[in-house]
Amino acid sequence: MTSFVDRVVLHVAAGNGGHGCASVHREKFKPLGGPDGGNGGNGGDVVLVVDQSEPTLLDYHRSPHRAATSGKAGHGSHRNGAEGEDLVLPVPDGTVVFDVDGNQLADLVGPGARYVVASGGRGGLGNASLASQRRKAPGFALLGEPGESCDVVLELKSIADVALVGYPSAGKSSVIGALSAAKPKIADYPFTTLVPNLGVVEAGSVRYTIADVPGLIPGASEGKGLGLEFLRHVERCEILVHVLDCATLESDRDPISDLDTIENELEQYGGLTDRPRMVALNKIDVPEALELAELVEPLLRERGYEVFKVSAVSREGLRPLSFAMAAAVDRARAARPMANVERIVLRPKAVDDSGFEIVREGEAFRIKGERPERWVRQTDFSNDEAVGYLGDRLARLGVEAALYEAGATAGCEVRIGKQDNSVIFDWEPTIEAGGSTQITARRGFDERLEGR
Repeated sequence: MTSFVDRVVLHVAAGNGGHGCASVHREKFKPLGGPDGGNGGNGGDVVLVVDQSEPTLLDYHRSPHRAATSGKAGHGSHRNGAEGEDLVLPVPDGTVVFDVDGNQLADLVGPGARYVVASGGRGGLGNASLASQRRKAPGFALLGEPGESCDVVLELKSIADVALVGYPSAGKSSVIGALSAAKPKIADYPFTTLVPNLGVVEAGSVRYTIADVPGLIPGASEGKGLGLEFLRHVERCEILVHVLDCATLESDRDPISDLDTIENELEQYGGLTDRPRMVALNKIDVPEALELAELVEPLLRERGYEVFKVSAVSREGLRPLSFAMAAAVDRARAARPMANVERIVLRPKAVDDSGFEIVREGEAFRIKGERPERWVRQTDFSNDEAVGYLGDRLARLGVEAALYEAGATAGCEVRIGKQDNSVIFDWEPTIEAGGSTQITARRGFDERLEGR
């Protein structure tokens, strides 16, 4: 049974916005008391929040489809629809969010860190909110916008100060179990840990965390074995400790070759060359292992490693190792740059920013922009008055004038929105859009009215 998951694909859907209401107030002796349609409620967001009590992404492996609630529609008598509730998804500290193309969206580190992965749709305005001096009794309301839906990849990178790396059955889990209160699975037969283990160690006044990386083998950085799945857990660690098995029964292995192999895999994975290294020669409770450790210790010191002979069984050498790791962690923390105070940067739009752009696609023209696309989503095209209101909004924004300047003529195909979900219509410019050069018929004649 799966008990630890550090990578999942999550399918999320935010709530849709509720539709606005088109209603007219009626009471005795006031059959037409004016518009009183309420606004629709906004849809709920899907939010990822760091929760330190969450150790794994297992819940999202079992249930990867998550959706927030939608807003309710507005009602008459100025009653607004209820807001949709946000869906808050707790994730472990150190979760990184990617889109399906591998682009990083967020790196959630620290308690309470949050990221809105899908925004809820905006509720539509009721006809009471749309009333104005020019349009005193709108017979339409705006539709609620659909909420965002997307697939994201969540990856967990364990946050620990020290990472223990080494071959399978080198004794990394045993070392963690002997140094901390962690209870990893340990057996007297060869096997590899299938999940990273975390432990908390106190050495003097320094408290730090250690993690073991499930056994690496040659080719792990290329996807062989389980190494590639768990090498990401080393990325956030300040110190790397090689745990070398001095009691291995395999004839083609020894501590030096094991060290070279693991270093090669770390180098191929990349980004770890600046981490301080230590070496723990493990299993010296075995006489032959102690002899081998004493033989290779000078060679390792010549390479610049700080070397410790330890035994997770007899606990020999663990205390000096724990204090050495504490000192290294203390130095790394002191050298870490101070966290910058979070600043809010305001970047106002340029004064000449129209909020949209016209792109020519062959003989057609496409209107791109956040506001035109949102207005189209809010329009009920079965209501002629609502379509006219959309036309007025686009004209006020300057879309018609921009189409004329881009070379559009009467009858040209105009598209608004994404290519896979566009609203397409034939453009019939108003006089204001084209000026006198657009008027080709005799005065008082408009071909758009012919045949009606």
